Amino acid sequence: MALHYIRRGTGPALLLVHGIGGSWRSWNTIFDTLAAEHDVIAVDLPGHGASPRLPGEHTIGTLADALTAFLTEHDLLGIDAVGSSMGARLVLELARRGGVLGAVVSLDPGGFWEGWEVPFFYHSVAVSQKLVGALQPVMPALMHSAVGRTVLLPQFSARPWALDGNQAQDEMYSFAHTPVFGELLDTLAHGEVQQAAPAGSIAAPLVIGWGRHDRVCLPTQARRALAKFPDARLYWFDHCGHFPQWDQPAEAARLILATLCRQPFRDQDIARKPAPQPRPAVPKAAIAAALLLGIVGGWVLVKRGK
Repeated sequence: MALHYIRRGTGPALLLVHGIGGSWRSWNTIFDTLAAEHDVIAVDLPGHGASPRLPGEHTIGTLADALTAFLTEHDLLGIDAVGSSMGARLVLELARRGGVLGAVVSLDPGGFWEGWEVPFFYHSVAVSQKLVGALQPVMPALMHSAVGRTVLLPQFSARPWALDGNQAQDEMYSFAHTPVFGELLDTLAHGEVQQAAPAGSIAAPLVIGWGRHDRVCLPTQARRALAKFPDARLYWFDHCGHFPQWDQPAEAARLILATLCRQPFRDQDIARKPAPQPRPAVPKAAIAAALLLGIVGGWVLVKRGK
């Protein structure tokens, strides 16, 4: 099938794969930095952005098949790749299959939850998606307010007040308008578990990056990812939630570029950054107003469900 994509830059080819409810725009915070050194191809996954839905079911397996077909069609097999969230699991799956990707950076991959973490992931993300949908009429104003971002995005970001308003608005629009969101959320939580790649089976560089304050894919899940992908190197992002390209874009770009160079690097060289900026003071009345919007959104959801 034909996938919509944006291609920009020069140099070795690099594939970017967004997460559930995202689009190629999910990479806007680091796209230009990567395109300065690479021929960057950012796809819209099936049923996301401007790409059509698959004719059948949407699962990790069928999305991986669609990406493989896309790369084959464009003579890009062996391309280096970066994935985020669900996209991070997709690039791990393609690395496991062999012959599809080169070097891989997987940022906060989903699919390594167990026990109580499964319903926690499923219900927390499902409620968030419905609330975001209900609040779409006022979402531009909320996302261009530090208070609005602080109240609505702490599940996804460790520093939501510092996020770019336009980027946050784009993400929340895509989050609310992805027609296959519910199907993919169910298969992520309750579908087939990720198969392992035995030690020594992945020769190209493989790095798994994880935010220490991820509230979607909890940091304790990183050890399970490493157990299934023992050839991987784990990198921790401090002061970072589920999307390193949101919370620590410069650091995320450094990690990606260092991995693709296929040369040894030290974590401290990737992590060089100034001390985190303090959270700005906001009027209590503004916080109360934003909280009220959340309550109203929840009430709207209840009324719609009746």
